[in-house]
Amino acid sequence: MSSMLTSEKLGAARSPNTEPKHDATRLHHLIESQQLTLPLLMELFNRSRGMERVVARGGTLDYQNRILATLFYRPSTRTRFCFEAAMQRLGGRVLSTEHAGAFSSEVEAEQIEDSIRIIGSYADVIVVRHPEAGGAKRAAQVSPVPVINAGDGEGGQHPTQALLDLYTIYRERPLVGLSVAIVGELDKGRTARSLAYLLAKFDRVKIFFVSPHELQMKSDILDYLDAHGVRYELEADIERVIREVDVVYQTRIRPERVRDRKELQRYAINSGVLAKMKSDALILHPLPRTVELDKTVDDDPRALYFKQAANGLYVRMALLTMLLERDQE
Repeated sequence: MSSMLTSEKLGAARSPNTEPKHDATRLHHLIESQQLTLPLLMELFNRSRGMERVVARGGTLDYQNRILATLFYRPSTRTRFCFEAAMQRLGGRVLSTEHAGAFSSEVEAEQIEDSIRIIGSYADVIVVRHPEAGGAKRAAQVSPVPVINAGDGEGGQHPTQALLDLYTIYRERPLVGLSVAIVGELDKGRTARSLAYLLAKFDRVKIFFVSPHELQMKSDILDYLDAHGVRYELEADIERVIREVDVVYQTRIRPERVRDRKELQRYAINSGVLAKMKSDALILHPLPRTVELDKTVDDDPRALYFKQAANGLYVRMALLTMLLERDQE
């Protein structure tokens, strides 16, 4: 069921006056989730629905004179392929590297700023995955063309993943009044951090951060939620919240990061957990998965993570059109 936000529901969302000062009608780069105002989110989601129809008819040639550069210093096949498919479905072309740190002149200590200035003279938009938190922001500060953050460092952000996560929820139910469990390795979880920022924009949202104590969400996110009046709880066992949440956003936990690996099952979704969930709850995961999401969950109608991944194409197509159009204004 679609959940298009009406003006009444938008009125119930968090007041734009409480958000950081960004132009509500323009987007020059996408570096962090905080940039996205409610008007921008709604424009992006409306365009994303349109892109579903564009893809269904085989794509468009509207952007056949545009070039996307994907500059990945760390491998990420899904994100890179998704962006490249998005550009090609729009009719554009792609320049790509998934091992920029190994095969570019940066092995000789060229700074990302210099690389971006040069690549920006070849392409119309640049997608960057950088090993340092803040790397994408550094790129945007010098880039002559729009920059999109495809993940920066550990404990940075991954805003386009959070956008497709939120879009998947939005297509199924209202975002206002949502109860969400974000589970896994949260202290360094880029997707979890970015999603928390986006959820904070909607009224009556409650977030449960479910994680081992040593991997819990960092104080910068919690301080942001406090400042914006968003309810949240820190939990150490998924069983304590599974019966009341509308969405379970599951992420991985690397076994080497926990003191007792036997404890990993406290943060996993299996058939036992499924039996306790709401009948209409949603299960999301940014993928890839390990032991935290049993494959038996795949056949449950509440499991939307493959649909979630597919939605990434539409969201990234929509984002590219917004950036490329406004870059020409």
